[in-house]
Amino acid sequence: MEQVEQVEQTEQSTYERGLQRLKEVDDIAGEKVIDSLADISPDLGRYVIEFGFGEIYSRPGLNLQQRELATVAALTALGTAQPQLKVHLAAALNVGLSRLEITETIMQMALYAGFPAALNGMFAAKEVFAEHDRLAA
Repeated sequence: MEQVEQVEQTEQSTYERGLQRLKEVDDIAGEKVIDSLADISPDLGRYVIEFGFGEIYSRPGLNLQQRELATVAALTALGTAQPQLKVHLAAALNVGLSRLEITETIMQMALYAGFPAALNGMFAAKEVFAEHDRLAA
């Protein structure tokens, strides 16, 4: 019985840590992603919070800016994850990265992922930057 309670406490703290980190990184956009899963796969939303943000994003060694640059690079290189890329482009701005740092990261992907991936990433950044400006006005 004691082991079950300990596991539940660990899972709860991982979830709470993940939810806090999600809010730090993605603000409202992250919550919208999780909410959008509630009616089809709430477990996937929980996994994103617990594993993605409670475990991976909470590890030592990289700060949130470095993690977001790596994520923007990976999603740009994939070339098949535009919705997720847009969320993380907004997160990159949210954690304090400059537009230059973001666009240079996307530019770097032209060398390793090809020009189509870099172009798609840059167009996604253009949309996210415009939305960021619109919301700030």
